[in-house]
This record gives sequence, C-alpha cells and structure tokens, in this order.
Amino acid sequence: MTPPSIEYGQLAPLLIVLGAAVAGVVVEAFAPRKSRYLTQVTLSLAGLVAAFVAVVLLARGLRGGLGHTAVAGAVVVDRPALFLQGTILLIGILGVLLIAERRAPAEYDDSAIALDAFTADASTVPGSVAEKIATKAALVQTEVFPLTMFAVGGMMLFPAAGDLLTMFIALEVFSLPLYLMCGLARRRRLLSQEAALKYFLLGAFSSAFFLYGIALLYGFAGTLSLTGVAAAIRTDADDATLALVGAALLAVGVLFKVGAVPFHSWIPDVYQGAPTPITAFMAAATKVAAFGAMLRIFYVALPGLAHDWRPALWAVAILTMVVGTVTAVTQTDVKRMLAYSAVAHAGFILTGVIAANPAGLSATLFYLFAYGFSTLGAFAVVSVVRDAAGAEETNMARWAGLGRRYPWLGWCSRCSCWPLPAFR
Repeated sequence: MTPPSIEYGQLAPLLIVLGAAVAGVVVEAFAPRKSRYLTQVTLSLAGLVAAFVAVVLLARGLRGGLGHTAVAGAVVVDRPALFLQGTILLIGILGVLLIAERRAPAEYDDSAIALDAFTADASTVPGSVAEKIATKAALVQTEVFPLTMFAVGGMMLFPAAGDLLTMFIALEVFSLPLYLMCGLARRRRLLSQEAALKYFLLGAFSSAFFLYGIALLYGFAGTLSLTGVAAAIRTDADDATLALVGAALLAVGVLFKVGAVPFHSWIPDVYQGAPTPITAFMAAATKVAAFGAMLRIFYVALPGLAHDWRPALWAVAILTMVVGTVTAVTQTDVKRMLAYSAVAHAGFILTGVIAANPAGLSATLFYLFAYGFSTLGAFAVVSVVRDAAGAEETNMARWAGLGRRYPWLGWCSRCSCWPLPAFR
C-alpha cells in the first residue's frame, strides 16, 4: 500500500491549534501549579493567533479562489472552509479571554485570585468538605484551556472535512471537551453537572444517528467521500431510498448541534447550567462549525437530493423560528432567554442553507460571522451582571432599570465585558 501524502502546510492552522492543545496537556502534567495559569493563557492565545495568521496566508495563496484537498481528500481547503476557520479562531480568542477572567471571590478569606466561573476542584462532591477546602485554597483548574483548544481544533476540522469519517471524528473531537466543560461551574454545581450529563447523553444519541447515517450512505455509494456520494446519487438517482434515509440521519446529527426544533430541548438547560464563559464560546463557535458542516453535506454530498431535503428543512426552519421566538418571550432567566433566541436564530440561518445556491451560501456565512460575535458579547454581559455576593444574576427581574443605572453597558454589550459593580 502506498501511504497518502500529507500536505502539512495546508493543515497548518489545524496542526497549530491541536499542537497547542497537546502542549497544554503537558503543562498540566508537569508545570508547577502557580505558573500554570499564565502559561496556559499565553499558550492558548499564541496558538490561536498563529493559527489565524496561517488561515489568512492560506486564503491569500488560493489561486483564482479555487480550493483543493489535502490528506487524500480527507480535508478540503477552500474559501468557505478558511472563512469559517478564521471565524472560529477569532471567537476562540475572545472565548479564551472570557474564560481566563479571574477575581477574588467573596467566600475567600484572603486575597487569593481564582478563575471566576470554574470550580476549584471538579472531582469533589458539591457541598462536601473537600470542595470547601479546595475553594479556600483558591485552587485554579487550568485544564479548561487545553480542553478549549481541542474543541476549537475539532470545530475547525468539522466544516472542512472532505469525507464523512473525518467529519464524524471532528464532531467527537469538539463535542467531548464541551461535555466536560459544561460541568465545571463554580456556583450551582448540581445544575452544572446536570447540564453536562444531559448534553452528554443527548449528544451521544445524536452522534449515533450521525454515524448510522454515514453507514447507510456508505452502503449506497461505496465511498465515504462527499464528492463520491454526490456522484453515486447522480448515477442512481431513481433508486436512492437508502441515500435518503442516510441523509435524514445525518441531518438529525447536525440539526441537534445547531439546536433546531425538534432537537433543541438540550439548549436551554445546558446554556443555563454551564459556566457562562463556556456557554458563550459554545453558543457562538459550535453553531458556526455545525452550520459549516451542514453546508458541506447538503451542498457537496447531497445536491442531487435537494428536491427531497429542502421541503423537510423548510418545515424545520419554520418550526424553529416560531418555537424559539415564542418560547423566549416567556423566560424569566436571561441565559434561558438567550438560549431560545439561539434556537430562533438557527431557524433564520437554515433559510440560507435551504436556498441551495451561491447567494444562500454567502448569506449563511455572513450571518454566522455576525451572529457568532454578537452572541459571545451577549453572554459576556451576562457574566458581569452580579449580585452583592459576586454571583452572576440571571433573574430578569433583577435586570430591571439596569440600563438606566449603567448606561455604558448597553454600548459595550456587543463587543466586550464591562466591569459592572455589584448591585442590589
């Protein structure tokens, strides 16, 4: 067998991010505890910035705007993939800065500084003596940084996958770290652990649907390549029942990740229970990656079945917009309200996917770029609105008159975290 050639230059952004993630694991294993925070933050930001520079250089090097494949067709390097990767990296940079926020919590007896949103020791039982000891010692669990880098690496590969197996691997690479990080909240730990467990169980089911869809498409086409599946559908369009079932199962997997109805039930619970910096990063970056993969599946592998999947997606989009918008109005928790808003936005973005033309592709990419940063900013504002004890205040009744008391908060809500004092 002839081993495939690996175009390392074309894979530079992915390799840089995953290399930084592996280096972060080594830091966690061997670096002194006191120096881990600064090392991890520096390593993560340097890796993300370097990967973004590599994305820009690759985009400038594309001849005539035409893309190409790498690693025997497993990875696609084209303008949409690089645009999505650059967006994910920028969101990742802001997400790491939000995760890295430190302060001296009210329950500490000294001036120790800790990661504000994350538990001091994730392995302890909530409310136990061991947890109280870890909190008083101001332990900083910096493993969240390499986990974030692994998630960013998987998200970058997901919309750039050239075959279904690579796409499934990317899905698991970014999903597993998110399952863990959702359970690391410092306050309301039981709610956080419930969110992580719910996300894990439902995510496992959706991954199983996705994998079963891959198996059926492989059985129909005899190949895992997206272009190969498209060619097989064109050749045997009159007997594509197996391909239709496989496409439906693939759609279940990606619609779960974007939070479309009826696969949205995990969104409000997970967004509410997860640490707010993780919610911000997950809400923005996951949607970008998942919609990028959806575009790759429907535009590259399944255009021959457009007359079948477009009506189904229209129904899903309409239900998603209606359910997300109406349900958001009834919420009393800010994070749950933003979660249902994210569901509604998934319906809006689906309309661009359904267009199945270059204009729809461009509109979807633009919407994802704008949506990612605005969502990150919205959750960043949630993280700075706090009560007198320093805990996040997410009850909407407590937000009444907030804009009048802190007028600058409205100005900065889309782009930055503003240091808001505790309020009563």
